[in-house]
Amino acid sequence: MADIDQTQIVTLARDIDLVAGDRLHCLEYSLSADSEERHVIGPLGLKIGRTSPADIVIADSEVSRGHCMVTIVGEDVVVADLGSTNGTYVDGTRVTAPTVLPVGSVLQVGNRSIKHEWRTSSEIKQSDDFNRELKMAASYVRALLPEPVTDQSIRARWTYLPSAKLGGDAFGYGHLRDELFVCYLVDVAGHGAGAAMHAVAIMNQLRQHALPNTDMADPAAVLRRLNELFQMDEHAGLYFTIWYGVYDGATRRLEYASGGHHASYLVSRDRSEAMPLRTRNTLIGAMPGIQYKSDSLIVPNGHRLFIFSDGVYEIIDKDGKQWGIADFVALLQNGPEDHADETNRLYREVCARARPDTLDDDFSLVMLTFD
Repeated sequence: MADIDQTQIVTLARDIDLVAGDRLHCLEYSLSADSEERHVIGPLGLKIGRTSPADIVIADSEVSRGHCMVTIVGEDVVVADLGSTNGTYVDGTRVTAPTVLPVGSVLQVGNRSIKHEWRTSSEIKQSDDFNRELKMAASYVRALLPEPVTDQSIRARWTYLPSAKLGGDAFGYGHLRDELFVCYLVDVAGHGAGAAMHAVAIMNQLRQHALPNTDMADPAAVLRRLNELFQMDEHAGLYFTIWYGVYDGATRRLEYASGGHHASYLVSRDRSEAMPLRTRNTLIGAMPGIQYKSDSLIVPNGHRLFIFSDGVYEIIDKDGKQWGIADFVALLQNGPEDHADETNRLYREVCARARPDTLDDDFSLVMLTFD
């Protein structure tokens, strides 16, 4: 985080007469389709770099620690490169001397495109109010996620990082009744508030075991009922995929069904085997009257089940290769035999291989260990 004396904070900048009239010079860039970052250029200017004390920190290996400086000179915004390794660009032209950044122009720093805009104080306030509402909603979504389980015969850990302030993923697990343990992951198409609220509505039905006239221990029946309740033409065009499983601790049988979702993987203790668990059913909400099928297997002692969204493996790596699920499964099998923080290890492994800013979807990964 930048030093307080140097950081340009929007709430403070509103009280400063930065430009004539009510307009403020801003640097803006998108974090997702529904989320953006905005920095007002104040009298001290804005320093951009990879680490603090830069005012705008961009975690990108292509960005130097102190990359460039943006200041107001008279009525112009001027960019100066600070001797960066990979250069600073204005509308595609490398900056070799202090260069004017016109309103509407794009500043390229590493893999980040930053636009210069003029904004009124009222526009900034409206945006801040919206972002505060999104932040409150995001806190609500996260509060619904289950706590890790570390002291039972089924242990559960997870890593969840939405690509936007609100993501479209949701997951849960817990005891259904007696020896039955249920686990599921939902992936709503899209991002932002609409997708997140749809995911919350689905998750509340599953968390409360509240699907009407449905045996929650029957994965195929659960998917059929969800498909009836959440038809996309009745829910603003939103649809989702799901993986849903029920484990019987008495028999060690896991019954599961997936609706449009890729396989979850059951990995042996020594990582020599990674078995895909998937049933070929259509996604939820696309068409009424669909019949869903389930499958089952016996879970050996010590095996681990990995349930995840496609954001876990849909990346472009540093060699420009588009990853598929097989690339992620290789990470499942190539790790240490018993890693105490496995889901976070996998997140770090994916991030280390991805190009900067290419984790464009939610990263949701749940691991269940069956003792």
